[in-house]
Amino acid sequence: MNPCSQTPQEIKIMELRKLFPEAFSEGKIDFEKLKATLGEDINFANERYVLNWAGKSDAFKVLQTPSTKTLVPAKDESINFDTTENIFIEGENLEVLKVLQKSYFGKVKMIYIDPPYNTGNDSFIYPDKFSETKAEYEKRVGDKDEEGYMTKDGMFKKNSKENGQYHSNWLNMMMPRLYLAKNLLTQDGVIFVSIDDNEVHNLRLLMNEIFGEENMIGCFIWHKKTQPSFLSREIANVTEYIISFKKNNTILPLKGGFTDSDRDGELINIGNPIVERTLPKSNVVIENGKYNGILTKGNYGKGVLIIELLEDVFVINGIPQNDLKIKGRLSRGQETIFKDVEKGAEIYIKSTNSLRPTINLKKIEPNIKPPISLLSKKLNKEIPTNTDASSEIKSLFEGVNIMDYPKPSKLIKYLIESITYNDKNSIILDFFAGSGTTAHAVMELNKEDGGNRKYICVQLPELCDEKSEAYKAGYKTIADISKERIRRAGKKIQEENVEYKGDLGCKVLKLADSNFKQWKQLEGKDAQALIDQMTLFIDPVAENATIENMVYEFLLKSGKDLNSTIEKRNGYFVINNNELILLLETVSQTIIELVIAEKPMKVIALDTLFVGDDQLKTNTVLQMRDAGIEFKTI
Repeated sequence: MNPCSQTPQEIKIMELRKLFPEAFSEGKIDFEKLKATLGEDINFANERYVLNWAGKSDAFKVLQTPSTKTLVPAKDESINFDTTENIFIEGENLEVLKVLQKSYFGKVKMIYIDPPYNTGNDSFIYPDKFSETKAEYEKRVGDKDEEGYMTKDGMFKKNSKENGQYHSNWLNMMMPRLYLAKNLLTQDGVIFVSIDDNEVHNLRLLMNEIFGEENMIGCFIWHKKTQPSFLSREIANVTEYIISFKKNNTILPLKGGFTDSDRDGELINIGNPIVERTLPKSNVVIENGKYNGILTKGNYGKGVLIIELLEDVFVINGIPQNDLKIKGRLSRGQETIFKDVEKGAEIYIKSTNSLRPTINLKKIEPNIKPPISLLSKKLNKEIPTNTDASSEIKSLFEGVNIMDYPKPSKLIKYLIESITYNDKNSIILDFFAGSGTTAHAVMELNKEDGGNRKYICVQLPELCDEKSEAYKAGYKTIADISKERIRRAGKKIQEENVEYKGDLGCKVLKLADSNFKQWKQLEGKDAQALIDQMTLFIDPVAENATIENMVYEFLLKSGKDLNSTIEKRNGYFVINNNELILLLETVSQTIIELVIAEKPMKVIALDTLFVGDDQLKTNTVLQMRDAGIEFKTI
């Protein structure tokens, strides 16, 4: 409640807003729009169709600022660290996405995120202080309490609806993350984003800009609860949305949904040459099982749209007793159908007069659209609500209400299956992991269909409210909840499926400062300060660096993924057999000869290992060059 009385100016603005709501943007008068509304001076500057907001150009600067962070392993918090390919990363997701760019560029098949909905009551990180230096920003978002946990005051800013840049702040938070996420998708990759009415309009426009509106798959409607709360005086909303885009304008092999007439395709294209094709009888259904008799050889269709049946076809209850040999000017689209036939698709001849085949989805579902709505009666039996999700997580945590408004794992599992049903070794990313629903869904789906999908989940160690049941149960951060949910879900799957041999482990890593000192831009012309900094960089390794942490940093900065094989041999580290060798502890002529014998593609060594032995370093450079090995020192 505002303790101050309203001013005459505020009252006038309220009256103006009632008359001209279209002239207001984020609570403030847009005088350009007001003039246009009144029919005066209609001259919009830089007029074009574009999504724009306060701070957009500066948000691009945040996007383009490189990260010096790294990821360090937390083996004591992991499950089967050395064998699992599932990854959980604890850290601020913008920095994590930047760290993952080189190693996972174009490798993620599907992304699902459930970001803050900007309800006016939630808090999230957004770069609201563009004037500050990078060091100041890093200090602010890295504020920690005495126990090392990130503080609410340092990390989060509450985005109240009274804020003059309410929508802009949310867009500034989302935009750089979505740009970085797109980079990680495979060429046929897909992203799903959950959202509600507060920002669904802006999210659609933002994703149009980043992914291209031609790459939108659809706006799914999700029935989040069965009964409205009736707290609203206007409308009792029981739905949310899931907006989905693909990375490129390609036809995706999506499972589920429905066929449509635009997917039938004509069998004839008069511009193509005449060819012959055989439709295997096992793949053909005629008149949907109603036709009995003989399709006699001859021409079907009219005018130029003629297809010739080369042999009689005997049909019993719609099932051909011999293959269909056809001849005609087949369309390019139907060539795809014939390839699908070879994979097991059924061809359904729905009209014996024109022989127009459509794909019957009983055996495989190639190149079809996803369901546009998750509200249908059929799907609603399979896709649960928030109430079901709460019950699901309560059962895992022995009755404790560990988190409000989680997403049900069956919903995420449904989406994952629709994208990866024909690619069961793919990577699934969720960088707003929350309670760990996506990880749970991946493990469940792998168990059901024998897949080997891998997840990468990212969650900020956001402090839980001290009054919450989660905090009272011993979970200080949301990341703690997520990790524990993964452990419990994996354990439950194993207990219920004793013979199951799938990957139920989780490799935990944490965002951390680099293991190497970072050069600081000095202000002024202090010569002594410059000498001191150069002296400091004689040994670039940071004081708190460890050998293991350096190995993982070199993995990421060399473009190797976090599941690369790491083997220590004779004092050096071998990555992925011979892709990369790291010399981090000791070096000698004997070790150099052993390394060269491995025939690696690249070798990286700490320069300090050669201190006092310039001859060894010179010989190493020459030997590596003669062996055709890329050699670098840090």
